[in-house]
Amino acid sequence: MRSVVRQRVSNATFRLALIAVLMVGEAVAAVGPAQAETLADALVRAYQASPQLNADRARQRGTDENVPQALAGYRPQVLASLSAGLQAVRNTLPDNTIQGTTLRPWTIGVTVNQVLFNGFKTANSVRVAEFQVLSGREALRNTGQGVLLDAVTAYMNVMANQALVEAQRTNVSVLREIQATTKRRLDAGDVTPTDTAQAEARLSRGLADLNAAEVTLAISKATYVQVIGGPPGQLAPATPVDRFSPPTMPSSIETANHEHPAVLGAGYDVDVAQTTIKVAEGSLLPQVAVQASASRSQQSDTTLGTTGTDQASIVGQINVPIYDGGTAASQTRQAKEIASQSRLVLEQVRNQSRTAVVSAWVSNEGSKVALTAAESEVKAADVALQGVRREAAGGQRTTIDVLNAQQDLTNARSRQIAAQRDRVIASYTLLSAVGRLDVRTLSLSTPDYLPEVHYHQVRDAWHGIRTPSGQ
Repeated sequence: MRSVVRQRVSNATFRLALIAVLMVGEAVAAVGPAQAETLADALVRAYQASPQLNADRARQRGTDENVPQALAGYRPQVLASLSAGLQAVRNTLPDNTIQGTTLRPWTIGVTVNQVLFNGFKTANSVRVAEFQVLSGREALRNTGQGVLLDAVTAYMNVMANQALVEAQRTNVSVLREIQATTKRRLDAGDVTPTDTAQAEARLSRGLADLNAAEVTLAISKATYVQVIGGPPGQLAPATPVDRFSPPTMPSSIETANHEHPAVLGAGYDVDVAQTTIKVAEGSLLPQVAVQASASRSQQSDTTLGTTGTDQASIVGQINVPIYDGGTAASQTRQAKEIASQSRLVLEQVRNQSRTAVVSAWVSNEGSKVALTAAESEVKAADVALQGVRREAAGGQRTTIDVLNAQQDLTNARSRQIAAQRDRVIASYTLLSAVGRLDVRTLSLSTPDYLPEVHYHQVRDAWHGIRTPSGQ
């Protein structure tokens, strides 16, 4: 009779465990296609609403204004002036008589200054500003890569942690059933109190693991809101993006050297520093300018014989620097040292990029192996659990054996979920390391932000204080 009861209980527990395995297996991929939010949707939201990215776009628009400021050196400077007032005059005559009057003089004029030659400082300043714009665009592109990678990480963390919570809940349900079965078998005299205590201890551990998983999920959801800009809904499975990355490690390193925004930006910084040397050297060359002015003045003192004066003039001016105390020479030496520093920084950035590519490549390849191993482990742990349950039903295994097999399956499933998450994140990390993590490469359904649009709007603006956006 005890054998029959034990067999029925074992069969029921086995069926429940089988259902648990299926539920855990569906935790990662079971989402409704109609309402699921995809990774591409999350990336679009982050790209459009990221405060970090929008702030960097505003920074770049401010950098664009360096070009019209430099171009202003080619244009004339016009100044209008107006002066008026009261002037009290008191004169003492030879016969000691005093004459006094109040004058009301006023003067109006306009002055135009035009620099004809300033040692090529204006031309080189324009080049510096343009190189700064190009460097800023690469910095903006690098920020965009970081935002998209953070979004991928936040998305996959929420998805993985949701699956882990479901896995731990299923584990707790199975452990509760094992505990109830063990109590019934204890009442029937089939097991000892030790078996019951082991089942209770394992259930307590399962509850603690479930609580830890729920806490981690809550944290990942908060991070998701920060990065994506809204709470996560029902998330759809994501796939790796290896197809966008170069096929080999050497080709990935070569691609990063030519495409990664950090490397390109450091190259433009070298151009900025080199051209700044020429700007500093311009202070050692002659300066040629012309000034035109016109004015009219009126005064009310009729004793002078005139009541008004009109003046007009054109004056050319040449300034040849002879000695300025060593300021220009010092600035030139300083610019040369900064240029030397920028070249060393470029080499450092290239080395860092190479290291990042190698690390991302190895991690991506390792994630493939880890995922394959985790999937094999889950299959083996599932088979082992079924075998242990059958052997326990025949009296060849104890309760602790069943509990250990169940724990092994839960741990294997947790590692599989983590490996699936790491596999996707690693592929996006490699894409970022080579400099291709952007809207166009991923074909996201959102307009790509084009910084050159604002640049062309303000480059040749001669006046106006309103920005192209109307502010």
